[in-house]
Amino acid sequence: MIANNPESFDVEVLTANGNANLLIQQAKKFNPNAVVIVDEDLYKQVFNALDPLGIKVYSGEKALISIVEMESIDVVLTALVGYAGLRPTMNAIEFGKQIALANKETLVIAGDLITRKAKENGVNIYPVDSEHSAIFQCLVGDFQNKIEKIILTASGGPFRGKKREELLDVKAAEALKHPNWDMGAKITIDSATMMNKGLEVIEAKWLFGLDQKKIDVVVHPQSIIHSMVQFEDGSIKAQMGMPDMRLPIQYALSYPLRLKNDYPRFNFINYPELTFEKPDSETFRSLDLAYQALAKGGNLPCIMNAANEIAVDAFLRDKIGFLDISEVIEKSMVSMDFLIDPSLDDYVNTDIETRIKAKEIINKWKVH
Repeated sequence: MIANNPESFDVEVLTANGNANLLIQQAKKFNPNAVVIVDEDLYKQVFNALDPLGIKVYSGEKALISIVEMESIDVVLTALVGYAGLRPTMNAIEFGKQIALANKETLVIAGDLITRKAKENGVNIYPVDSEHSAIFQCLVGDFQNKIEKIILTASGGPFRGKKREELLDVKAAEALKHPNWDMGAKITIDSATMMNKGLEVIEAKWLFGLDQKKIDVVVHPQSIIHSMVQFEDGSIKAQMGMPDMRLPIQYALSYPLRLKNDYPRFNFINYPELTFEKPDSETFRSLDLAYQALAKGGNLPCIMNAANEIAVDAFLRDKIGFLDISEVIEKSMVSMDFLIDPSLDDYVNTDIETRIKAKEIINKWKVH
């Protein structure tokens, strides 16, 4: 997207966890001021490739957190996976950087803290998730009108329509075959379990200041309607388009402008039917667990998120079964100490302790 709009954007910083080759490739193309490779073992490789080009190279988690303080940065696109996004996003807000948020877990873990800090520092949080971008786009021009409810759409993932007994022996390779989106392993498994939609429900609460009773989920297998807003007069606005993450990224970075692009266009003739279903919460229990965590609040969403990250990793390594993911999350939510008004340190400690607890729960089970 930035390559197509060089007159509108300059890349100041690029970061990667362990993908040194892609980081080097992109840095050579966009010539940023600096890069961060979090995996310190890869520092020398990145340094040797980029230092001769005058690009500063840093490594480690502390560098990832502090790099957002650079005065030349206007917008920080936070696209880290899971809990790792919390501290860099928080620091960027503290330094007054506008946020394009693709890391939903930041708001899941500490939504109250993040939104309060953003308000205090005059920071806007522009959603990058396709569903929340859709809600945001539907609200443009209608910010003054009260929302009756929002409707988040879900593809249903690769196992839509299957019952629990059919999912007893599924392996990671099957769960990673998403029907519509090409995503990373963790988010793809979250989509298969419906936890991704649960995380989005919690994120929507904080992004749009909504009571959970005003946040619905509907399964829409075609992934053309990305989400909807229903207003108090009963009118519903929907944002539609092909399943392509470039558009919500572009909108978050260019708002309020809509930049011209050559992305594939949606054609109604190619989609004669758009269908909708109720989520199967009996088979895919993670969505209900997310609603429960949101209802109780405090550090419970943080507990849920940490347990989910550990459970998904265990499933990807064939340590537990697909249906065990929600069991690990539920057991962790019941086992951990609940805090009604956690501080940032409380969230950090909750995350650490929950991961330990979730691993203990998994280690007690047989390998599936």
